[in-house]
Formats: sequence, C-alpha cells, structure tokens
Amino acid sequence: MSVIDRILGPRVSREEQRERDERYQLPTWLFSASALLLMVSLLLPYWVLRLSAPQFPDGLIIRAFVNRLDGDVGELEGLNHYVGLGSFNDAATFERSIAIASIIVLAGLLVAAIVIHSRWVLVLVTPALLFPVIFLIDLQYWLWNFGHNLDPAAPLAAAVGEFTPPIFGRAKIAQFKTLALPGPGMLLAFVASILVAIGLYYHRKAYKPLIESMEMEG
Repeated sequence: MSVIDRILGPRVSREEQRERDERYQLPTWLFSASALLLMVSLLLPYWVLRLSAPQFPDGLIIRAFVNRLDGDVGELEGLNHYVGLGSFNDAATFERSIAIASIIVLAGLLVAAIVIHSRWVLVLVTPALLFPVIFLIDLQYWLWNFGHNLDPAAPLAAAVGEFTPPIFGRAKIAQFKTLALPGPGMLLAFVASILVAIGLYYHRKAYKPLIESMEMEG
C-alpha cells in the first residue's frame, strides 16, 4: 500500500455508500459547515469593548475584527494617552497581517479533510479546532502587555498603576468603566470548532472499521 493510500484512507464502495450514506456524509457536512462559518466570521468583529466615563455619557465602543479595528478608535486613543497605554496600531501587528490568509487556509484545510478517510484527518482539522482558543490567548496576552507597559510620563499612569484588563466582563480603570464582550465573529469561530470536534467523532465512527479492515488486509 502506497503512502498516499495510507493518508487518504480506505475508499467506500458504492454499495456501502448507498446503504450507509448518512454515516459517511455527516463528517463532510460538519467540516464544510465549519469552513463556511470561519469564512463568514471574517466579516464580523471578534471582540467588542464598551467604555463609559463622565466625559463620554453616551459611551464609546471599539470593535476588533481579525485584521482591523473600527468604532470610536480615535477617541479611545486619546484616552490611552492619558492613562499611558500604547497605541492600538502597535498591538498584534503580525497577527493582524496574517489573519485573513490564515483563516482562509484553515477553511481550505477543512474542505481538504473531506477526502481524507484516515487518522491523518487530525492534521488538517486540528488548527481550526484550536483556532478560537489560540485567538483568545493571544488577545489576553496583548491586554496584559498594554496594562503592564504604561508610559510613566502619562498624566494618569501613576494613579492607575499596572493592571490586566479582563478578556471578558467588566473592569474599572481610574474613572473609566469597561465592558468586554465576545463578538459574533468569535462566536462563529467557536461554533465552527465545536462542529469540527463533532465531525471528528463521526469521522472516526464511520471510517475506523474500514481502516482496521484495510490494515488487516495490508
């Protein structure tokens, strides 16, 4: 048996496909749906920050997409100057530069996984499975980085001191109150990850007997 055959895994006969069509189609549907959700997530914010302060009675909002920010970015940059936080433009520059291409690749790997009927499917789908968690870890790192590298010359830096903004939930920084929430893009990424996990379960259920049969013959 060639290396390619071992990677692709056993092929399903037409008779077997007809008898148990849903069993073999379910992983395909789940991986395809995951890929679609990841692509749609590119259009939506992954993280939302709301800020209220006496001088901003209506509040401010910033929405973080995988490669850009929108909302009241200019106003918040001005507040960052007083607190001593760095500029948003200096955060996650590498991550933002590769984000769109990376997610497209993740979706492409999920589509490619459809034709893999062996354990090698894990190599293709694991990046998409872990992506939302990796995104959150990276986001938390940058929040920590900002809160622990204040400009000592800033007017409120000494009063605020070092801090770590929570990735989700409420916080208070001097007279500023914040609320951090997951954006719809992040929620879609998590749903995609869950669908990948379910797809792996049904993939194993469908193809494990065929793999064992193939290994016994070869």
